[in-house]
Amino acid sequence: MKLLISVRSVDEALLAAEGGADFIDLKEPRLGALGALPLATIRACVAALRGFGLPVSATIGDAPQDIGDAVRRVADCGVDFVKVGIERNAAAADVLTMLAACGRRVVPVLLADRGLDAALVTHAARLGFAGLMVDTADKRAGSLFDCVTLSELEHFIERARAASVMRGLAGALRLEHLPLLTTLAPDFAGFRGAVCTGDRSAALKADLLRALRQAASSGLASPSNIERIESSALL
Repeated sequence: MKLLISVRSVDEALLAAEGGADFIDLKEPRLGALGALPLATIRACVAALRGFGLPVSATIGDAPQDIGDAVRRVADCGVDFVKVGIERNAAAADVLTMLAACGRRVVPVLLADRGLDAALVTHAARLGFAGLMVDTADKRAGSLFDCVTLSELEHFIERARAASVMRGLAGALRLEHLPLLTTLAPDFAGFRGAVCTGDRSAALKADLLRALRQAASSGLASPSNIERIESSALL
């Protein structure tokens, strides 16, 4: 399981890349779950990360007026993937179908604060996206595991795997969730608040990122080892 770390600036992008992130995600946490960064900042981060060889994603924002245009503008900044939030509503299937025409760099993010729609997951997995994610919009409501049952997440992972689609999980994830994540075995898991000095809108902290990287390494994702690693990061 790879670690996706969300960052908001060139400095944070470099800290994440040097601290063990496998995947860099560009967004502004002060503007919501999928808050968009200025295009100039996205371009600067892509340029700064060029020598690391890490995949880079960026979000289009929580509620753009024209989703297709927003996808094109972010893609033109040179990112590898463009993340688009998908609310669970009557229009979701049509939005996914429209996004499939925007190219394989689009990664729909199924916002699962009210659980996952199994039919929508199956539909999304059939559309040929390079990847799919599950996330939550309201980070104050708890983690992904407070909003979605394990059986729903298992179905998501199975449908995406069967379609050979990269699969990711996010949503206020912390160190203590690593054992569950290891069991579900997504391709990557997204973190922000777990590696910040305060809430997710605060600055990234190198020590917390290193602790997460260590805990996620093979053989360390047990509750006892996570407690030990988390304690040492706070010293």
